[in-house]
Amino acid sequence: MNHSSSSSLTLSGTIIGFLNYKTAEGLSNRSVDSYRRILEHWAGYTGAIKLNQITPPIISDYLLYLRTEYVPRRFGGATHKLSPKTLRNIWISLSSFFSWAHTEFQIKNPMKDIPAPRFQKAPVEPFTQDQVLRMLKACTYSREADTTDRRRFVMHRPTANRDQAIILTLVDTGVRASELCALRVGNFDPKRGQLEIRHGVEGGAKGGKGRIVYLGKTARHAVWRYLAGREDGENADAPLFVVSRNHRFTPDALRLLIKRIADRAGVKDAYPHKFRHTFAITYLRSGGDVFTLQALLGHGSLDMVRHYAQIAQVDVEQAHRKASPADNWRL
Repeated sequence: MNHSSSSSLTLSGTIIGFLNYKTAEGLSNRSVDSYRRILEHWAGYTGAIKLNQITPPIISDYLLYLRTEYVPRRFGGATHKLSPKTLRNIWISLSSFFSWAHTEFQIKNPMKDIPAPRFQKAPVEPFTQDQVLRMLKACTYSREADTTDRRRFVMHRPTANRDQAIILTLVDTGVRASELCALRVGNFDPKRGQLEIRHGVEGGAKGGKGRIVYLGKTARHAVWRYLAGREDGENADAPLFVVSRNHRFTPDALRLLIKRIADRAGVKDAYPHKFRHTFAITYLRSGGDVFTLQALLGHGSLDMVRHYAQIAQVDVEQAHRKASPADNWRL
């Protein structure tokens, strides 16, 4: 398209074309939705502006606003500002959009004059064995009730089997929150202890890559025991883990569940992705090799796996049998 025809394009109208392009590239719905949220928020801030009118100062002003003033609405009512890593991800999304627009419409790419925001990677801290044991116990019993008219007591939680199965699945497979929430009963093989993580919106796998992950004996039994108590436990199309009224979990609901369990257990800084870190580091410390770990985590490169290996302080060339954190810890 020539420059004169691109001069009539609005930012909002062009975003649709970019999202269609990313969909055609084969990106997962999750990734495309992330682009959509970022770009539509930016378009709402910028207003009705032509694509070729966007300059580096306009983008810099937006990034400054995000850094200093913007407070997003978060699940649970949290009000903290965007993290440096999130700001960098926004910069990456804008850069990708303008690289495409430069090729599609021959406009100047304003992102070339805007340096990427810097951020320091947060240290990866896994759960300890004691913390996981405490959370598993907190799945079973409520906090001790302190009353004036009767002795202190604890109650058995009706969701104990489900919550223990979720924690053991997270720690023993390292699956992402979106992947766990997308699992169906038919994705679980109780005989072999396999979970099929499917690609695309149905499976939640990042980057459109499906894979098979494995449960050790402890986690496999916990999932089987949970399903055995459900009326739809043999329905292959039913969600593997359900909340009230048999609805599947969402990542936000899963995050809230883990936080509540951790609060009862006295464990701080608990969130679903921390189980992924715990799986990876404990897997390596227990003798697992980095190349198998890369496949189990669904990473496209060894970069993050090498980072785990450095934390675990193991030789990246060692190759041992797959290790099960839940079995080694006797959870």
